[in-house]
Order: sequence, then C-alpha cells, then structure tokens
Amino acid sequence: MIYHLLAFLTVTIWGSTFVFTKMLLQNGLSPAHIFTLRFAIAYFLLVIVELAKWARRQGAAPRFLSATLHDELMMVGLGVSGGSLYFLTENAALLYTTATNTSLIVCSCPLFAALLIGMVYRSERFNRAQLLGSLLACVGMAIVVLNGHFVLHLSPLGDLLAFSACLCWAVYSLLMIPIGHRYDTVFITRKVFFYGLLTMIPYYLLVPGFPPLALLLQPDVIANLLFLGCIASLLCFLVWTWLIKKLGAVITTNYVYINPIATILFAWWLLGEQITLYFLLGSAMILVGMYLCERQRR
Repeated sequence: MIYHLLAFLTVTIWGSTFVFTKMLLQNGLSPAHIFTLRFAIAYFLLVIVELAKWARRQGAAPRFLSATLHDELMMVGLGVSGGSLYFLTENAALLYTTATNTSLIVCSCPLFAALLIGMVYRSERFNRAQLLGSLLACVGMAIVVLNGHFVLHLSPLGDLLAFSACLCWAVYSLLMIPIGHRYDTVFITRKVFFYGLLTMIPYYLLVPGFPPLALLLQPDVIANLLFLGCIASLLCFLVWTWLIKKLGAVITTNYVYINPIATILFAWWLLGEQITLYFLLGSAMILVGMYLCERQRR
C-alpha cells in the first residue's frame, strides 16, 4: 500500500504542475524555459547532494558513466523520451490543438505503454480483467477531461504532437525496465536530468534567447520554479523510478490516469475553477478501473 500511496501522491503532484506552469507562463516564461530551469535545478541539487555524501564518507567518487556504451545510450533514450522530447512535443501540441485534445491523448499513455511493454515483456502483459480495468479508467479520464463538452476539434499536426508525447512516455516506461535492474534510482534519475538538459541544446540553437534575470528573481517566479524543480522534478522522478522497480512499469504508469483529477482539484483550489458532476463520475470510474487492474495482478 505504501507503493500505491506514493504513486498516487507523485501523480497528484505532477497534476498540479499544469497550474504552476500556467502561473509561470503568465509571468512571461516560455514552456522551454520552464522545462530547462526545473530540470537544471533538479540536476544540480542531485549532484550537490551526491558530492556532499562522498565528501563526508570519503568513499568511492559518485558514478557519472554507465557500465557499458549500450547502457549509456539507453540513458540518453530515457533523457529524451522522459525529458526534452516529451515536454517539447506536449507543449508544442498546445500551440496547434486544444488543451482538451492534448490532455486526452497524453493522459491515455498507460494504454499505449501497456501495449508496448507487453509486446516486449510477456510477464508484463495485461489479462482480460486488467485490460477492462484500464479501459474503464481511460474512459473515466476522458469524462474528467471533457467535462460534459463532448466536442473535439481535430487538428492533425497538434494531435500528432500530443500522440508523440504519449509515445515518448511509453518508451520511457519501457526503457526503465532493464535499466532499473542494473542501476540504482539516484544514478538513473541524475542521467535522465542530464540528458534531458543536454538534448535541449539544439532547440536553443533554433530558438535563441532566455528570460532576463530580473524576471527570474521575482518571488512568485522563484517559488514556482523551486516547487517544479525540487518537488515535481527531483523528488517525483526519484520516487517514480523507484516505484517502477517495485510495482512494475505497467501498474505504475496506470497512475497517469489520475493526472487530470489532480489538475482539476488544484485548479479548483488555486484558480477558483468549478468541480462538476462529470468530474465526480469520471474520477470514480478511474479509481474503480485502477482497483480492478491491481486486484487482478495479485
């Protein structure tokens, strides 16, 4: 139950990031700036903590490279699929399609992750009851996101970008399975942050520029960035990587269905948005579906 509680709390925090990101966007930061700053904060804090532990214990120096080139390339894949490419495609999708379309497609990633992982690892495949539970949770997620407005505006480019973000997270979950067996959680998380930042360089070559220091020093901007960097990135990625080892990639990824529930609750709390009957119905379906998935797994 501790693992499931932590998974629930992690996705709840990630659901809140949409609200805090919206506040930063209103202050003049771009999505790329926000991603870079939150990952940079998380990476350097993690390095500082490891160096401090090494200096105190006088043991072996912190490890910065994987054991093999193959493993290092898989770390690059994790940094791209769970970092730079995921966030860029998700944020770019919002420029070409509606937030509703983006949420529906991106938050359906547990289904795609389950299919992809099941193709590679037979032991991770869903049985019929688990598939039914996942589909029920997916429908509940759609009800929460649509919120009674069952009108979708198709936008091929924007929807394709959102689907790309969905696939990125599925690939991230797939790559985490073998890597999680060979390396510790802190090392993997640090590599994800490092390669997520490194692979953002081509973006800044195409779209140069960074927000002025005066903007970054505003108290509300600092507070939001510290939350996104320290809690939503550093702490949550560490916990998520560890949970994939404990619960398995498919069950852990299923908690993404809770993401829109958390987003709406935080929007109600911080932005004054209303909670509707559709939200309550969809939330109940998500919870029942996830219960079926885990109950059939035991």
